[in-house]
Amino acid sequence: MRVLTGLCAAAVLAAGVVVPAAATAAPARTASEPQYDYAGAIRETVWVDLGRDGDGDGVPDRVAADIVRPKEPAEAGKKIPVIMDASPYYSSVGRGNETQFKTYDAQGRPVGFPLFYDNYFVPRGYAVVLVDLAGTNRSTGCVDVGGASDVQSAKKVVDWLNGRATGYTAKTGGTKMSAGWSDGGVGMIGKSYDGTIANGVASTGVEGLKTIVPISAISSWYDYYRSDGVSFGFDPDGLAQTVERRNGGQDCSAQNRKLADGATANGDYGPLWAERDYVANAKNVRASVFISHGVNDLNVMPINYGQWWDALAAKGVQRKIWLAQTGHVDPFDYRRTEWVDTLHRWFDHYLMGIDNGIEKEPMATVERQPDQWADEATYPAPGTKATVLRPQPGRIPGVGTLGTAGGRGTASFTDNPQAGENEWAANPSATSANRVLYSTAALASPVQVSGTSSVTVTATPSTSTAHLSAMLVDYGPATIRNFSGPGEGIVTGTDRTCWGSSTDGDSACYKTTSADTKNVDYTIISRGWADLANYQSLSREGRLTPGKAYTMTFRLASTDHIVPAGHRLALVIGGTDNSFITAPANPPKLTIDLAKTSAQVPLTGTVPARPRTESAPASPLAHVPAAARFDLR
Repeated sequence: MRVLTGLCAAAVLAAGVVVPAAATAAPARTASEPQYDYAGAIRETVWVDLGRDGDGDGVPDRVAADIVRPKEPAEAGKKIPVIMDASPYYSSVGRGNETQFKTYDAQGRPVGFPLFYDNYFVPRGYAVVLVDLAGTNRSTGCVDVGGASDVQSAKKVVDWLNGRATGYTAKTGGTKMSAGWSDGGVGMIGKSYDGTIANGVASTGVEGLKTIVPISAISSWYDYYRSDGVSFGFDPDGLAQTVERRNGGQDCSAQNRKLADGATANGDYGPLWAERDYVANAKNVRASVFISHGVNDLNVMPINYGQWWDALAAKGVQRKIWLAQTGHVDPFDYRRTEWVDTLHRWFDHYLMGIDNGIEKEPMATVERQPDQWADEATYPAPGTKATVLRPQPGRIPGVGTLGTAGGRGTASFTDNPQAGENEWAANPSATSANRVLYSTAALASPVQVSGTSSVTVTATPSTSTAHLSAMLVDYGPATIRNFSGPGEGIVTGTDRTCWGSSTDGDSACYKTTSADTKNVDYTIISRGWADLANYQSLSREGRLTPGKAYTMTFRLASTDHIVPAGHRLALVIGGTDNSFITAPANPPKLTIDLAKTSAQVPLTGTVPARPRTESAPASPLAHVPAAARFDLR
């Protein structure tokens, strides 16, 4: 194994400040530089009082926050900002591509901090604080999977850093501990569950939280476990039990029962989900937001970033976004050099007040092909317009054209819970018993789908229960990241690159990665699912009457994708997609009213009203998606 140090390894300089000559004005800083001794940094733990008793033991819960900070600023009376990652995973499933855990010495003092944030940013004058959510690792209390306990676990640490909460030197008892070294400014970062907590804390509007960097994060827990009335087949109590396995032994069975009871199997949106809906509280956000997400993330579905982004935009929040072709992958593992540089400048600007211009740079950076990136001035892309595309019948039953002109007639299919998107997208020119498919002609010029689409379906079921699935498909050859592979679009190598300073117990060096690519004949660019029984309300399903038509509008995943000239854009509608959702009690035959069915798609470019030909795209090769969504890491 080789260790490569030339890319961005931070050399640790001698402590102290270089004083310029009296006659020379100090130049304005453009970036924080490594100037503090990482090996000699202060490593300590504070237990912050949550003011709640989640585990019911009669004692207020305390969350453990492990801290690493340079000692020199405190010795000079200088206060510094904090980069925080609050997580339930530090002793259960680990963090990062190399599954790192926190480590401690024999006296319980923190030694190993997962990920590179401490190695890179502490020498530059930041403190790094890693918080164990209540009920995990060394914190007391219980996890509640995105609820008040989880959010308060991190918010209270922000409060403590600003002198508004009480911290102690021990899990129980101990003496009070202050954060006099902190300037009160906090930036939260994290992937998946960790980034989700950053979203949740930002939605409280807590003072002192200056910025968040949610990576592949949830914005509404309903949209992790459910989708417009249907269930993905797993529930929050299972996740709670996973992350609580290596806690201090507290009994969280009562809290887990509340999770199980609140997450109703019928897919309705209820009180449990409302408490965990950060989008509804986006109006409270004061922090700037830098989002990163994979448009092919089939774990935390991309609707989570899209609806959060739109809510932040409506509030006028300063924001930036990176969108990759990957699945559930951290940008450190698909575009490492550029990510570290951008993250460095982002934190420097929002936490240290350095005028480096990052807030004036293009808002969006999008991966168009593996390792090929493009900047956009805004997201959705400039010139995007909501375009209504309508299915039109063709010569082949269940196969037709897609354009802006109105459709007519009906088409039918039978819900087969053993089938899914792979079967539906294959053989697009042939009738299928399990889906209907409508496609544009080969496009004369590219169109860009940028933002969040929706589908309106008018369907008549033959039974009293019916589920729907829909997807937008780009038919045409392409090379994409293999997001359905084991690395979800990356391959991990053996060489390492180093990103900061190391100690014996905490290395700054990480294995390199490269793009895992795949040649395909079609690309599913957006998906969505719904229970037709929720056609009137997501909070209450009704019983369907066989033979009666119902109209329902449901969302498709957010994306940014260019359909090239010569390719075709298609709308596919089916019943139960067995890769994702559970089946209804009595799968029906569904008859679609084409005149009352459409997709609203955010487009730049033009789709003809009626294709000149009704020929469907040629049959592509099979393309199997990633279906496992049980590990929120």
